[in-house]
Amino acid sequence: MADNGLKIFEARRPPMTNLNAPILIGAGLTVQKERDPAKAKSPVDLLVEAAQLAFVDTGNVGIAQAVDTVASIRFITDSPEARDFPCGIYLNPAHTVSRLLGLTPPNLMLAATGGNSPQMMINELAERIANGAVQTALLVGGEGFASVTRALAQGLDKSHWNDRPDREAEIIGVEKPGTKPIEHKHGLFFPVNSYPLFENALRAHMGRDMATHMKKVGQLMAPFTTIAASHPQSWFPTERSAEELVSVTDDNRLVGYPYPKYLNSVIRIDQAAAVVMTSVGKAQEMGIDESRWIYLNGCAEANDIWYISERPELHRSHAIKGMAETALDMAGWTIADIDYFDLYSCFPVAVEVACREMGISEDDPRPFTVTGGLPYFGGAGNAYTLMSVATMMNKLRANPGKRGMCTGNGWFLTKHSLGLYSTTPPKGDWAREPASVLQGKIDAMPKLELDEKPTGTGHIESYTVAHVGGKPPQGILIGRMAENDKRFVAHMTSLGDHVAQLMQEDGIGMTGTLAPDDEGFNIFTPNA
Repeated sequence: MADNGLKIFEARRPPMTNLNAPILIGAGLTVQKERDPAKAKSPVDLLVEAAQLAFVDTGNVGIAQAVDTVASIRFITDSPEARDFPCGIYLNPAHTVSRLLGLTPPNLMLAATGGNSPQMMINELAERIANGAVQTALLVGGEGFASVTRALAQGLDKSHWNDRPDREAEIIGVEKPGTKPIEHKHGLFFPVNSYPLFENALRAHMGRDMATHMKKVGQLMAPFTTIAASHPQSWFPTERSAEELVSVTDDNRLVGYPYPKYLNSVIRIDQAAAVVMTSVGKAQEMGIDESRWIYLNGCAEANDIWYISERPELHRSHAIKGMAETALDMAGWTIADIDYFDLYSCFPVAVEVACREMGISEDDPRPFTVTGGLPYFGGAGNAYTLMSVATMMNKLRANPGKRGMCTGNGWFLTKHSLGLYSTTPPKGDWAREPASVLQGKIDAMPKLELDEKPTGTGHIESYTVAHVGGKPPQGILIGRMAENDKRFVAHMTSLGDHVAQLMQEDGIGMTGTLAPDDEGFNIFTPNA
């Protein structure tokens, strides 16, 4: 027993390391399942609760007063489509949370929209800590969208669930629309439409029929539900079988073919997370116990070709591949060294593409999540990865010497971030490669030209069938023109049973005629 205790102590005790090395020292997670919006906490109150838990988790009762930087993730209600909501609008959550906590930090930061943003912000804060520009930082993120939408549905006055302070935060990351106007018009702005396009493209690339492919998808995602069922902050703590996940039933209706409901991330949740970051030297100065320290051993972020219609390969992510290589090189690790993953899982294809790009077999025995993922644990919106990092911190503290990877994904397999974590410090000085190096390589890749008003013949590269309550199913297509190989986006003609056939037969490779209609939609009519 004495020898075993010594080994654990040695695994936790870092060797001599740079005092400026950034570390995570506190994590907080909270979930609200109060169904009565009249009794529910506001979205920012959830952030405050997570922050207070993170402060307690550091073991230092006075840690809040050491915070000189508060950073936040955007709420869903800060998106252009939601800014007309009468409640839930917080234009500078870092400011609001600081005020509620009684803090007056000189630095306030706000992440650009995207599920990549929590890990991106951790990377940014780590670099500033290593450079001495930040001493101690609090990063918060979450959603109260379930209670916001319930309040709106019941006509409750929640006008106090708003804050539009004059003080602005420093914006970190790329903030611009995720789709071109013509892509938006045809429905690609909705993730439930765009991710099934990627799924069908990947299936075709792998040469699988739909039944075989969906069986594999169910087998991939079923372990996520098992982990979600045991996580104390999970939104849907229900274990489901692979067959249950992919079988279309009244409870598991189709959303965007081939995905039924159980394969889509859930957007209406009330969850929040927070982490506290500082340097080794500052942690020693504040007396933070070394058992609380988690090192960011490697990190990276990159954007794929921004617009879906310009990507030559719909089943690939060059950003994920390059990002993983960059972060692993920084840490001096290989993908085989990772003990715990949390791969961003808004939809199954995000996990599948990440595995393929990083050289991980889909039947790898290592679980791909520590939370249960976005469709089951929850966390949809922009803040999920902060929840996975907080969970990963606790996982690594309980298993000193093990190594973890968390990834984030924003927009439509567009914006990506990655962090490598352990209780063991990095070798040498902490320094990451400038993000511009990898981004420059991706930006130099060839892009497809989009024909916004296609007329003539073409073939389908990928497709989905959108199922929206009260409306007939709609075929959404992406493909190439025969004459010039330009990309098109279109809707399947509503005439006949062509939309239904897309779900009965493989539509990829189907040829037809394209022409815009009177409302500016591109319409694809299959050849006889």
